[in-house]
Amino acid sequence: MAVPIMQAVRVGAYVVKQHLKKRQRYPLVLMLEPLFRCNLACAGCGKIDYPAPILNQRLSVQECLDADTECGAPVIAVAGGEPLLHKEMPEIIAKLLARKKYVYLCTNALLLEKKLDDYKPNPFFSWDVHLDGDQAMHDASVCQDGVYDRAVAAIREAKKRGFRVSINCTVFDGAKPERLAKFFDEVMAMGVDGIMTAPGYAYERAPDQAHFLNRQKTKQLFRDTFRLGKGKKWKFTQSPLFLNFLAGNETYHCTPWGKPLRNVFGWQKPCYLLGEGYAATFKELMEDTAWEQYGTGNYEKCADCMVHSGYESSAVIDAVKRPLHILKVALKGPQTEGEMAPEISLANQRPAEYNYNEHVDARVKELAIKKAATRKVVVEPAE
Repeated sequence: MAVPIMQAVRVGAYVVKQHLKKRQRYPLVLMLEPLFRCNLACAGCGKIDYPAPILNQRLSVQECLDADTECGAPVIAVAGGEPLLHKEMPEIIAKLLARKKYVYLCTNALLLEKKLDDYKPNPFFSWDVHLDGDQAMHDASVCQDGVYDRAVAAIREAKKRGFRVSINCTVFDGAKPERLAKFFDEVMAMGVDGIMTAPGYAYERAPDQAHFLNRQKTKQLFRDTFRLGKGKKWKFTQSPLFLNFLAGNETYHCTPWGKPLRNVFGWQKPCYLLGEGYAATFKELMEDTAWEQYGTGNYEKCADCMVHSGYESSAVIDAVKRPLHILKVALKGPQTEGEMAPEISLANQRPAEYNYNEHVDARVKELAIKKAATRKVVVEPAE
């Protein structure tokens, strides 16, 4: 198991507690995004397409801690942008760990070796390094040569120093099962503690819109890849039922509130991937978001999504309801033969709405007003 047993037990107990309380919606993972700024410009990413005044914003240490207090999820994924560009990141991580939260610090690893001295190995802490395939695949994905080699070197150094390290592998159209399976073999040989994988999501502002997988291609790719992995000791940091979902064997509906996002705008509606408004508080996010309007089958933008931020929570909740089913999948691995589970109909989905520019313009104006206010000099009248 790639997830430490105590983490699995604590998260499982948390989920059972929510069910006993009959809570309809609750968070599993806090997605904390303290900045959008990054030192890469990946073609498939929509996170850095903001004006400079927004890219220069940072969540403070206290804002990060307050987000944790509001949300209360047992696991926190710190993402970006590139979190290691945040000068207060060591303090943020240390204070979250002091609260006994399981923290995954996501990074492209370009700064990782340089920053390792700022962190200490901890059973509640793991580096989560973005590695989207082998050298050629990854460097093409991040649009810069040499990044793969630097990331691998950083992984090896982090493992040498006693850190837990997982990789985050986003898969795009054109990926081949044989090549992806070989890559999984290679990262296991590096000694990583686990793999998190999912198809890329088509951010509406991403420069490259041509290489995102649709749901049918996603299912076939992962089914073929997992077939090649039968008998191998690939370790994933994800629920076996989510992997079974990727291989086309589960008909899950999205659970966007399972991984709520707090960023420099506020609490993003409805999820980490789709920004269609912001709430000032976590309570407002949970109570005022029209959840029924989102997810595959409900909204055009969600039609092809099979990403962990929306569907892994669905798998975890299903595991509590069907413990024998997850045991079977955990022992045998994802099903790779036979008919796939029925697909969700898109017949009644509402059309996409595009309001990205409105949110950005409003934020830029807000920042300009604040900046002007701090520079305003009030001259007292002479006596």
